[in-house]
Amino acid sequence: MAPTTTTSAPISATSDSDAWLKALRTAGPVRDQAVCFLHELLLRSAQFEVRRRRVAASYVRGDDLGDLATQAADDATVAVLRKLDDFRGASRFTTWANKFALLEASTRLRRRAWQNREVLLESDSWRHLAESSADPEMDAEQDELLLAIAECIGDELTPHQRQILVSAAIDGVPIDVLAERLHTTRGALYKAVHDARRKLRAVLAARGFRVEAAA
Repeated sequence: MAPTTTTSAPISATSDSDAWLKALRTAGPVRDQAVCFLHELLLRSAQFEVRRRRVAASYVRGDDLGDLATQAADDATVAVLRKLDDFRGASRFTTWANKFALLEASTRLRRRAWQNREVLLESDSWRHLAESSADPEMDAEQDELLLAIAECIGDELTPHQRQILVSAAIDGVPIDVLAERLHTTRGALYKAVHDARRKLRAVLAARGFRVEAAA
């Protein structure tokens, strides 16, 4: 006797979260149809995000924007399928899945913006933090704080912590761009920034500064 197989109803725009999960976990044509529908959904979200950021993305040609949205939808679909077990039902499945497309689209736009820009991984911009003390509106306490932060960055942080903190927090390099240039992960860089900030706050607090002002 041949084994019975479980089938699911085709996915539609009105399908609930349980239907989506069941279809995407079911082998065969039902899953194929659900994956295609998911990709279409995520492509629309990626296209929306690209259009929303179109002014900021004026350095990208229109046809490139379409390719960028498609690539974002492709990667978002793969990510959603890989993380199905992470869905906890706090929102609709489609709302949860759309976040992957928005993230992928925004990440690709940021990377494209920095594609031909030099990233100074050994930047010494931290040495010039106190130059803003020339502003007559800045009081002596702020001036002293900026000098102390510059000293702490130079003396208390490891070379790696200093490199990551200065690039991300002072020079404004996006984390995903920095991760790409350094061949590492966003998580590793976030940890480096977190550890560096924590060390700076501890040293500044020990010197008697209000750590809230330096956070």
